[in-house]
Amino acid sequence: KLCMIGTGYVGLVSGTCFADIGNQVYCVDKDISKINKLNSGVSPIYEPGLNELIKKNYLAKRLIFTTDLKKAVNSSDIIFICVGTPTKKGSLQVDLSYVYKSVKEIISSTKNKKIIVTKSTVPIGTGDEIEKIIKKLKKKNFEVISNPEFLREGEAIRDFRYPDRIVIGSNNKKIFKKMKTLYASLISKGAKFFTTSRRGAELIKYASNAFLATKITFINEISNLCEKTGVNVEDISLGIGSDNRIG
Repeated sequence: KLCMIGTGYVGLVSGTCFADIGNQVYCVDKDISKINKLNSGVSPIYEPGLNELIKKNYLAKRLIFTTDLKKAVNSSDIIFICVGTPTKKGSLQVDLSYVYKSVKEIISSTKNKKIIVTKSTVPIGTGDEIEKIIKKLKKKNFEVISNPEFLREGEAIRDFRYPDRIVIGSNNKKIFKKMKTLYASLISKGAKFFTTSRRGAELIKYASNAFLATKITFINEISNLCEKTGVNVEDISLGIGSDNRIG
């Protein structure tokens, strides 16, 4: 039984796909109109195939949309934080207020043992800060782990079902077994199950984003050179990409 906090892109796609592989999933959002739309089968985001999956799993009663965070948390074993982490206006810092607010609401909602998973894109050390909040409020029944997402818009359902890798970051090795069980059906299809420290998982997400942006910037520069020299950039892209070290 899973709880997804936030029904934005990551929360809704992940929650629906988790339901589709047989889990019971509670998707929580404070936006009542959004929850009402989802309960009537209308997705607030466009993603090919998502509407059909939502309807299928909603009718099978595996997918529940609610504004009642307390009930959803108490009914779940693993809670995923999928809220927004925008850049603060006028700075380069990340606004983590939605993440920390979610954590406070989770731990004030239950006394039972829960695994809190950060799926939102967060800077390195965010898991440590979440643990500090939990300790400050004198709570002990929570494990904090990192499980970043690597979904592409337009390909998100396929990316969830056939991921290159599933990254789990935890400072408690016992958690890896539980998460491996959750993702078992995807691992059996060939997904690499990669475990590391919590900080390691947080940095893998940021480093992946930075590297992909670097690749795009690089090939754009090569494209400018190709235009000036009368060369087909697609040939260059395939020619260098055929080297497995480059990809």
